[in-house]
Amino acid sequence: MIRKILIANRGEIALRIQRACREMGIASVAVHSTADADSMHVRLADESVCIGPPPARDSYLNIPAILSAAAITGADAIHPGYGFLSENASFAEMVELHGFVFIGPSPAHIRMMGDKIAAKEAMLKLGVPLVPGSDGALPSLASAVEVADRIGYPVLIKAAAGGGGRGMKVALVPDELAEAWQVARTESKAAFGNDAVYMEKYLDRPRHIEMQILADSYGNVVHFGERDCSLQRRHQKILEEAGSPVLSAAQRDALGETVTSALKGLGYRNAGTLEFLYQDGQFSFIEMNTRLQVEHPITEMVSNIDLVREQIRIASGEPLGYDQSAVTFSGHAIECRINAEDPETFIPTPGLVTIYHPPGGLGVRVDSALYAGYRVPPYYDSLIAKLIVHAPDRAQAIARLRRAIDEFAIIGVKTTLPLHRQILDDPSFQAGDYTIHWLEKFVAGLQADRPDAA
Repeated sequence: MIRKILIANRGEIALRIQRACREMGIASVAVHSTADADSMHVRLADESVCIGPPPARDSYLNIPAILSAAAITGADAIHPGYGFLSENASFAEMVELHGFVFIGPSPAHIRMMGDKIAAKEAMLKLGVPLVPGSDGALPSLASAVEVADRIGYPVLIKAAAGGGGRGMKVALVPDELAEAWQVARTESKAAFGNDAVYMEKYLDRPRHIEMQILADSYGNVVHFGERDCSLQRRHQKILEEAGSPVLSAAQRDALGETVTSALKGLGYRNAGTLEFLYQDGQFSFIEMNTRLQVEHPITEMVSNIDLVREQIRIASGEPLGYDQSAVTFSGHAIECRINAEDPETFIPTPGLVTIYHPPGGLGVRVDSALYAGYRVPPYYDSLIAKLIVHAPDRAQAIARLRRAIDEFAIIGVKTTLPLHRQILDDPSFQAGDYTIHWLEKFVAGLQADRPDAA
């Protein structure tokens, strides 16, 4: 059994992993930059090691420093959390080569799923449905024209090594294809060091549905239902629900069977999430995340399963110990991602938190590393808290979330809490009638209605 885990991350996710370690009787080691010396994950860890100055490239992405910290503290394993090095196959390889347990999938699977073209090819062979598109990378503009003519406009050009909306461009008509192809390649090269791009049919009103799985080292794979992550701005998720307002239990079971069968065939291990576009009753695979997701708490709330604990158990060599029939779902859960950003302009707002009062009550959970007196640094992602609620049904979850937002006090920095309150009050959201394009239009409408918009 693993006795000590170094957490190669920061903030709320580092704190989340620490809590699982504490309940399992496992010691935790926090690593931190000089900017995070007073962070809550550092204060609550059993041990801590400073690994560099504020820029992530010199600290949280500094592989030699992280491995050295693991060695000098006698850690058995390393948990990468999400972001930073969590989907870096070379890091996972180096962790294992230096004699530590990597709490995640194999380096080979991380590398495969990190290449969007390779991921789609693998899933196609395993019987997972795909969005119509190119069979691989587009070597030339002429090849892009040929594929677009075959599948029909509009089309989407995407970076093979991409994510987060970078290297992604839409061509609505043939005259826009050349520019979309070139801009996507340029952005991909700048962001990922790889200009390979591929093409998919652009769906005009899809939902973003993802499915959480766990797999052990003995061929056992189970799913924990779907999450609806359609509320996105610039391809970044803002609010997530479990389960989806538009899926039936039969659709969930069918998708789950497809997903678990595919990952058994792949020989996958540990936690993973398969992401799909859903339109007109059809699921189309887009990518797989080989790590813990930001939105994992809503799955935990409806399944009553601690996903981090399960990750650690699997990495320790333990079998899951249960099959799909033992996984049950109860009620509805919603998560709001709260960022230190101006809710109207979305400009980051680092600074000193003078008052911090999280909400409470039945079915309310807050994952955050904030405290009064904490200074939000300007160097990292602006996510500062996740507000999660669980209730017997969706209507009650929305009511509970509205109440929790009204209780939540974060003073000293602007946050996106007001935006979440506006989303909850919108009739379309309340009816569950939205797609991945809905939030962009909603925000544009709010901005147009502002007194200074003219």
